[in-house]
Amino acid sequence: MKRSTVQKYVAYLLIFLLSFSLVQKPASAEDALNIKADAAILVEASTGKILYEKNSDTALGVASMTKMMTEYLLLEAIKEGNVKWDQKYNVSEVVYKVSQDTSLSNVPLRADGQYTIKELYEAMAIYSANAATMAIAETIAGSEANFVKMMNEKAEELGLENYKFVNSSGLNNRDLKGMHPEGSGPEDENVMSAKDTAKLASSLIQDFPEVLDTSSIEKKKFREGTEDVTNMENWNWMLPGLVYGYEGMDGLKTGTTDFAGYCFTGTAERDGMRYITVVMNAKDSSGSGSYEARFGETQKMLDFAFSNFSMEEILPANYKVKGHKTLPVVKGKEKKVTIQTKEPLKMVVRNGAKDNYKPKLVLDKKKLTDEKELTAPIKEGEKVGYITVEAKEKESLGFLFENGTKGAQVPVVTEEKVEKANWFILSMRAVGGFFGDLWDTITSTVKGWF
Repeated sequence: MKRSTVQKYVAYLLIFLLSFSLVQKPASAEDALNIKADAAILVEASTGKILYEKNSDTALGVASMTKMMTEYLLLEAIKEGNVKWDQKYNVSEVVYKVSQDTSLSNVPLRADGQYTIKELYEAMAIYSANAATMAIAETIAGSEANFVKMMNEKAEELGLENYKFVNSSGLNNRDLKGMHPEGSGPEDENVMSAKDTAKLASSLIQDFPEVLDTSSIEKKKFREGTEDVTNMENWNWMLPGLVYGYEGMDGLKTGTTDFAGYCFTGTAERDGMRYITVVMNAKDSSGSGSYEARFGETQKMLDFAFSNFSMEEILPANYKVKGHKTLPVVKGKEKKVTIQTKEPLKMVVRNGAKDNYKPKLVLDKKKLTDEKELTAPIKEGEKVGYITVEAKEKESLGFLFENGTKGAQVPVVTEEKVEKANWFILSMRAVGGFFGDLWDTITSTVKGWF
């Protein structure tokens, strides 16, 4: 083959490759994150808007991130008055034996000791103390086995979908050396998907925001002033005063086992914006799991969120939807009522993408007749539905919970009251309606003659 011919083929090949590269879709910012973990998710906390996800529906090992469920059930029990912070716990044989295992994260508990629920909770939330967690489970449910049933029931109630709890702490059952809860086997493990882990974290923060007061404690002494004093340094090394300190970080829970790898559910707030992140079995650049990896991959997501998203007012207060500014009313002095938003609708959006959203009115069907009318009397400010938003251009990522935009919706209320009409007005309307219908029938018939 002649040299000139070869050069032509090479030129054609280069042109083809260049043109092929030009038509490829550019990598999205989310893809560019390249989170090195088996699963990950990034969520805006107030609305549940998902900003990034990777393999987020697959159930994987969660290790001590399990303790978020134990925290939820404890804080719920405290709120309901079933458990008190100053309540004393007498150490069971199983809890004592586990507390003496120095290969696990623990604070040592005496066999004949008494401990308040408050100090056990702090040991769990700050130092991930496993025996202290089991003690809390026994306090709430009588036994850890009963508590595990509560964990799975609460998971269903919170809308989790891909999960299984077999113990209260997140330890490998085999690490409990035969002392694992009844109803599970020695090789059973706690598992959740990244999305469900984020759901649990979101529910914990929203229902019991006081959890952050404890999860943000960097260092604390357990049993200070006694010979059993233990220095507890928070395993969340992204707290501002620790080795990987990150501005705004105040929670939530780490987890590490051979089965789960290096995991972390983080949350940080800056200027009123809070994000929740989850990484499961995080890896470093060499493909190995490490503390640095789980915090480094978390920082990638948080940096992305704080740099590229903001909370925007999509609709103002007293907004009226075009074409739906009023609703018809039956049995009222007025035949219609004005409806509007009660407050502004705010949502986290990518910088510059505010105009990608349009309002969507959802009326409460229980308030309407079959003819889609309200029935008088109607109060001023009465809720008749809500307004949410939907993207003009389809978005690949949705919201954390099944009810979708629950966090990105505002109530729609009546602007004025409508009193019920008296019998005379209703009678006159009925007569007028009869003759009106009769007249319409006559005119229609006459028109049909010509």
